[in-house]
Parts: sequence; structure tokens; C-alpha cells
Amino acid sequence: MSRHDMRLLASEVGLTFRRPRNLAMLGVLAAVPVLIGVAIRVVAGDDGGSIIGQVAGNGLVLTFAAFFIMLPLVLPLAVSVVAGDAIAGEAAQGTLRYLLAAPAGRTRLLVLKYVNIVIYCLAACAVVALSALVVGLALFPVGPVTLLSGTTIPAAEGLLRVGVVVLYAAAGMAALGAIALAVSTLTDAPIGAVAASVVLVVVGQVLGAIPQISAIRPYLLTSWWSSFNGALRAPMATDDMGRGLLAFAAYIVVFGSIAWSRFTSKDITA
Repeated sequence: MSRHDMRLLASEVGLTFRRPRNLAMLGVLAAVPVLIGVAIRVVAGDDGGSIIGQVAGNGLVLTFAAFFIMLPLVLPLAVSVVAGDAIAGEAAQGTLRYLLAAPAGRTRLLVLKYVNIVIYCLAACAVVALSALVVGLALFPVGPVTLLSGTTIPAAEGLLRVGVVVLYAAAGMAALGAIALAVSTLTDAPIGAVAASVVLVVVGQVLGAIPQISAIRPYLLTSWWSSFNGALRAPMATDDMGRGLLAFAAYIVVFGSIAWSRFTSKDITA
């Protein structure tokens, strides 16, 4: 990556993280684990089992619970806002023509915009994890973590598995970012690109929940997001997580190609 590309990427990242809307989304992502932790703290005395009892007994588990709750919709919404605005927002503001006048070229500009989306995905997942860890440490005791397989691991290893969950979730959101970026190249209305991306997520969740069409579940992006729970087993379910990463890569290649095909041939008149 050339020095010019680095400057352009830094400009994209700075703009993304300076926008009040995007910062507000990160604030929401940080607030949801707090609300989850407080709610569990309030009701923990009435429910000693299930996930509530596990979180009440070990604050580290709050991180995993937060991803279980937020991956279906809250995290995808935050990513869709940023990725859906990547091209359509520039077109609506009339700044896309000036960006294309730079020597970076359309393909490199599209790649840099996608890298910016991936950075935001990683930041969003890290915010969820850090918020949940802080709340878990503040409200609940911390100790060895009991995994879904019944095995108990030290707290330090539990933290490492939190990192694995963050990276896996970020990869899943990056695949959604590729879809939203492709949609963003098809319209000049950023709200339309965001709405279309969220609708696709909801439709995927609904289709995946219908037993009669379970044969299509492996082909739905949303079906693989929950496979991060492979990090909560001993040994880690690397096969399931590996298939999930392959599915994410396939979505990135397919929708990245659609975005490239559309963006490199699109007439910019605004």
C-alpha cells in the first residue's frame, strides 16, 4: 500500500469515526452490555440457572451473552449504517466525483472504503467486548469459566477466547459490510442502502428459523454468525468456525465483485 493510499485510508477512517451518527452507534453498542448486565444483576437472585445464573456467577460470561444478544440485529444495524453510506452517501453529498478525480482510481478507492468498513466492524465488536468486560468486572465476581461443553478453564484463557469471539464476529460483520457496500453502489440514497441491508438481515434470520426450509440455512450469512459459540467449547469447535469463516469469505468475494463491477462502470453525474 502506497503512502497516498495510506493517507486516503486515514482520511476515510478519520471521517468515519468523527461522524456523530457513527459515534452514536458505538455509544449504543457500549450501552447495551451495560443494560444487559444491570438487568441480570437485578434478576439473578430469582434465576440461578441458564445464562443468567452463569453471568451472575462469573462476569466474563457477560461478554459471550452480549454477543449472543447483539449479533442477530444490533451489531448488523451499526455496520449497515456505515457500509451503506460508503458510496451512496458520497454520491448524495456530491463529493464522489471529487474522490474519483484523485489518482487512486476506482478499484483502489473501493478497496480502501471496504478496508475502512472492516476497521469499523472490528472496532464495533471490540467496543461490545470491552463494555461487557468492564460491566462484568464491576457487577459480578470473576473466576474460572465453565464452557458450554461443561469444561472449566482459567480466567486468563477465558479472556483469550473473548478475543477469538471478537475476531470471528468482526469477520461476520465484514461479510455483511460487503453486502451493504454492494447495495450502496446501486443507489444514491444512503438511507435506502442501509434499509435494504437491514431488511436482508431480518429476512435471513426469518428464513433460518423456518424448519421446512432448513436446507437453505448453510447458504444464509446469518446462520453462521452464532458459530462463534465454538470458542465456548473444549476443544474449540474449529470445524464449525472454519466453515463459518469460509462462508464469510464467499460472501465477501461475491458481493465485493458485484460492488466492483457496478462501481467501476457507474456514471457519476451528481
